[in-house]
Amino acid sequence: MKAELIKKEGSKVTLKITVDNNKFEEAVTKAYNKTKGKYNIQGFRKGKAPKVVIETQYGKGVFYNDAIEILFPEVYPEAIKELNIDPIDRPDLDVEEISKDNGLVMVVNVEVKPEFELGAYKGIEISKVDNTVTEEEVKFSLEEMVNKNARLVSVEDRAIENGDTAVIDFEGFENGVAFEGGKGENYSLAIGSNTFIPGFEEQLVGKKAGEEVEVNVTFPEEYHAENLAGKPVVFNVKVNDVKVKELPALDDEFAKDASEFDTLAELRADVRAKLEEEAKNASEATMRNTLVEKVAANTEVDVPEAMVQHQIDNMLMELNYQLQYQGLNLQQLLQMTGRSIEELRNERKEDAAKLVKSSLVLEAIADAEKVEATDADVEAELEKMSAMYNMEVEKLKASLRETDVEDIKGQVKIRKTIDLLLENATIA
Repeated sequence: MKAELIKKEGSKVTLKITVDNNKFEEAVTKAYNKTKGKYNIQGFRKGKAPKVVIETQYGKGVFYNDAIEILFPEVYPEAIKELNIDPIDRPDLDVEEISKDNGLVMVVNVEVKPEFELGAYKGIEISKVDNTVTEEEVKFSLEEMVNKNARLVSVEDRAIENGDTAVIDFEGFENGVAFEGGKGENYSLAIGSNTFIPGFEEQLVGKKAGEEVEVNVTFPEEYHAENLAGKPVVFNVKVNDVKVKELPALDDEFAKDASEFDTLAELRADVRAKLEEEAKNASEATMRNTLVEKVAANTEVDVPEAMVQHQIDNMLMELNYQLQYQGLNLQQLLQMTGRSIEELRNERKEDAAKLVKSSLVLEAIADAEKVEATDADVEAELEKMSAMYNMEVEKLKASLRETDVEDIKGQVKIRKTIDLLLENATIA
């Protein structure tokens, strides 16, 4: 195999790969053995016709495409390694020649990572982010714990107020006809939570247990069920019960019941310590992100469109994973918001381009500073991951593919590069 760089314009590269005729003929034979069962040749059982007979009937090049499909995945990686090319997209292949003298000659066009000159990345000035935890934040966190441990208790002879929980039976009708999904029994609805159709909860305020009410609402125009979107409907509602939150006292007994501590003072100290750790991590993350943004801004990079589109793919994949935790998917989100997938992609294009540029700049700095992810670094990262997933390290290692390990190395390398930038930054 011979590889030759023909042309490079920006991030577009053209290379020529030549495979000698003997190697190509070996691939043709492999293609024949792989595909001969597809050909029906008179006088031969299916799959038993000799190669030369099939070539005579269907043409000399009948197996060429299959042979190239066999050869290309073998010779292409060798060629880009030899020419020190780092592709970012699928190659576009043209066959220039197939002959006994020159073998198989392929011209490949592919997009690669752009070359650029790094701007200043040391001595960058950033502001220190305050990570002080106030007493109000501690108080708010404790109040959240109290609310999570609240009990709902029924109240008698009192009308529903905002903040109460109404236990209701309901059935919805559109033009007098009950619609699918519009019925429920003993449903606990927090008034003021805005979990139902706009206007529904407000019409229950002032009603008492045992009362029935006709609720008139209109579904939003962007409602996910197209047959109901924008339609006025009527719900027949019966109030079965009215409940209010009964909050526990914030004292030592609460600390014992709701935590591992015996006193409120110990619980308060633990809450503060956790908030301070969170604040410290958040401030460090903000400073690191700000630093990367400033460093990236100092470098001019022609960001390839292919890399931006790949980044958008990853962003939408992550969004879909997040939606699945809420019982939704990307298609449902599009229906609910009335957007197309193209609009969603365009909305994320600017952020995707920034992320790609930052990644390219950090990789270039890592190369310039000879930052590497050592075996010890990777081992430490695997230890953290095993603790996070509550899995033995050896089992975690066994579950990882080679590409997963390379991804981990890449993440460690980038993190060490940002550490280097932070060490050399001026923090005001």
